[in-house]
Amino acid sequence: MFALIDCNNFYASCERLFQPKLRNLPVVILSNNDGCVISRSNEAKKLGIPMGAPAFEFAHIFEKENIQVFSSNYALYGDISSRVMATLSTFCPDMEVYSIDEAFLKFEGYDKHFNLSEIGKQIRYKVTRDTGIPVSVGFAPNKSLAKVANKIAKKFPDKTGNVYCINSDEKRIKALQWLSVGDVWGIGAQHAKQLKKLNVNTAYDFTLLEDAWVKKNMSIVGLRLLHELKGNVCLDLEMPANKQNIATTRSFEKNYTTFDMIRERVVTFAVTCAEKLRRQQSCANTLMVFIHTNRFRPDLPQYSRNFVMELPYPTNSNIELCKFATFALEKIYRNGFAYKKAGVIVMNITPVMEQQIHLFGNSNSRHKKLMEAVDGINKDIGHIKVKLAAQDLNCTWKMKQEKLSPRYSTRISEAIKVKA
Repeated sequence: MFALIDCNNFYASCERLFQPKLRNLPVVILSNNDGCVISRSNEAKKLGIPMGAPAFEFAHIFEKENIQVFSSNYALYGDISSRVMATLSTFCPDMEVYSIDEAFLKFEGYDKHFNLSEIGKQIRYKVTRDTGIPVSVGFAPNKSLAKVANKIAKKFPDKTGNVYCINSDEKRIKALQWLSVGDVWGIGAQHAKQLKKLNVNTAYDFTLLEDAWVKKNMSIVGLRLLHELKGNVCLDLEMPANKQNIATTRSFEKNYTTFDMIRERVVTFAVTCAEKLRRQQSCANTLMVFIHTNRFRPDLPQYSRNFVMELPYPTNSNIELCKFATFALEKIYRNGFAYKKAGVIVMNITPVMEQQIHLFGNSNSRHKKLMEAVDGINKDIGHIKVKLAAQDLNCTWKMKQEKLSPRYSTRISEAIKVKA
């Protein structure tokens, strides 16, 4: 049996952890640069605040309904997440951290000797006791049905106690008949529209489709999902793997109107990608740079372009990636526009030890020791103390975070002070 443990309204719960006065109040968390809503408490959901709501459009509603608004505090959320996962790991050795607030546990053979619902209650109790974060637990024979069970546990807390187990075919069918096809894990909005046109409205309706149709229209991924919803096991736990694409993208704090301003940011983004590549002992073979204007300013001329280039050799050097990123930017930059966002994405990533050597050109071998020295210095005395000349030595990236809460658990200077 698989269990999916999902933290309830995780970002909002983290904010409430150190501010008990927020309990029972509507809470929303905003994305990078305070752009849009990415997390809502149950109270905020009841007030009709949609996911992805632009903050500037809903500002008057936030004020009218006394909704507590916070900027994303990723240092706090990441630390609390690691504590939740450490607690979960004590229950079972087979564990997959699926996201910052979700994890799968594989209880192989447990159902023959233990009451899984009781184990679920123990998980809820210990996680809440050790971290203060409420969770919901769903048990089922496979990962897809565990997702369904978790939805039921979270949707009906009064009946389930936030723990639900699909351990019979009767429960499986009843759950699938309740679940809308658009809410099935792995079925996106486009496929949901296509299925509803065929009068496939529930997850159970989906299980009645022919294998051939699903494979043709939804690929092998959809076919695996179909078989999982029928009760078969197609997806096992996944072990952590190196990233296949690494992206560094940011919105600017103001509109940038000159090439030099954007180039400095793009170079900095390329350096960040290079650092991440070295951290996982990889090199990039493809690079993409994009820029675009502010789509929320229809009064200004709009422009958006990207450029993808195959690199002449695999590299993770700051110097080389910045050179290629600058070349790509020169290809797409146009005067006369006010740019709001740019990004660098490195792709086609391969391990350092599996580089394809070329006859006429390869990464500069001297860069390896140079980058090791730079990484060592930055690690010892502080992040990004050593920069390339093309970077602004006085500029450190600062997001718009006007409603940022303290980083209680990761900054000693921001820890709660108690006067006795």
